[in-house]
Amino acid sequence: MAHAILIVDDEATLARNMALYLERQGHDVRVAGSGEEGLQQIGAFRPDLVLLDHNLPGVSGLEVLQRLRAADRQLPVVMMTGFGGVELAVEAMKLGAADYLTKPVSLAELRLLVERLLQQRRLERTVGYYHERDAGASGLDKILGESPPMVALREQIERLLDAERRLADADAPAVLVHGETGSGKELVARALHFGGPRAAQPFVEMNCGALPPNLIEAELFGYEKGAFTDARQRKPGLVETADGGTLVLDEIGEADAATQVRLLKLLEEKRFRRLGGLRDQQVNVRIVSATHRPLEQMVREQRFRADLYFRLRIVELRVPPLRDRGRDIVLLARHFLQHHAQRYRRGPMELGADAEAALVRHAWPGNVRELRNVIEQAVLMSRGAVVGAAELAFAGIDAPFAPADGDLNLERMERRFIEQALRRSDHNVSQAARLLGVSRDTLRYRLERLGLRGANPDADASNP
Repeated sequence: MAHAILIVDDEATLARNMALYLERQGHDVRVAGSGEEGLQQIGAFRPDLVLLDHNLPGVSGLEVLQRLRAADRQLPVVMMTGFGGVELAVEAMKLGAADYLTKPVSLAELRLLVERLLQQRRLERTVGYYHERDAGASGLDKILGESPPMVALREQIERLLDAERRLADADAPAVLVHGETGSGKELVARALHFGGPRAAQPFVEMNCGALPPNLIEAELFGYEKGAFTDARQRKPGLVETADGGTLVLDEIGEADAATQVRLLKLLEEKRFRRLGGLRDQQVNVRIVSATHRPLEQMVREQRFRADLYFRLRIVELRVPPLRDRGRDIVLLARHFLQHHAQRYRRGPMELGADAEAALVRHAWPGNVRELRNVIEQAVLMSRGAVVGAAELAFAGIDAPFAPADGDLNLERMERRFIEQALRRSDHNVSQAARLLGVSRDTLRYRLERLGLRGANPDADASNP
């Protein structure tokens, strides 16, 4: 792949030889005979790499390096010197040089160095692109919904982010995010990172349930060469990679006992040790954990460490299941419909009234993820611009139901079912009655008997 390379050197013969050699490698090369000329060419040529001589007439190589660094901190600059030795090289590296070459320059060494630095630049640009893309697709404004539980969740996140911006130190509190699979826990984690003071730093995710227990420690903390049979070289872990930023531990309830011990040390001391390592390393990483499992119950059953649980849940956030979010279902469905219609170049599309009613009635065992997939399939299969109920392919799986803490008390279960139906129907008694399979009068009687007064009379008035 061709790259733009600028050589700034007053030794014309050496500069010409290097230029011809690099051009034969397929690069676009320009030569400047002085520091002033090199600085002039930077703006128009926009090189991917600069080879800069130290001993230049007029403006010195070190001064040119300083000016280049002030204009573009990402541009790799290689300092070339025929004298000065190690001290000059160290000074150049302190000023931001990516590396240095000693004259007379070996063309083979030059090629290897140029290839390495250009590859590193490509990787940095790729990482930067994905980081910017993730930042654009993340944030508090991407957590959609106007239902009371979603409004409350956004307010909690806003308060937390505001508190973090005013922190007197860099020790951001650990956050534990609860929610069913597919409910949007990862959006909350991204909003906490990209909406806060660590937005420009690494955002690293790991699913603790996706790896065997014996590999989780190595993936998280890294290892030294020879730490185990297949450890042929040193490997940094995700904790190290996330230094300065956020580490998201999804499905934290799947972590085994050994990993829990090491995570506790990380949270308490902000230190960790690679597998096979001899010394601890300091790290500044913010931990966001996510789970759909009942960690409190696991603690009582001694399947999860109590001390780790309390360190993970300094702040606790709960993402409501989609079935409890009422008209948010339609709001999200319209959002996904517009998104997928643009992706597949279908033009403007809309949901029919029968489709919206079917969406609200569905139990959504797969939550928001299931809704997104249902709408994408509808966009793919729909012949017209209006999606009807017949084009919605629902999964034949019942919504999960687990009595809280094993509570099977009939009256409390009845109360929970009625409260859930009211939330899903936006407190419309007629719609809630249909969801429960009872008449409106029966539901009103039960509301009276249970002392529930949450019905919205305005919402219900349109459905006599």
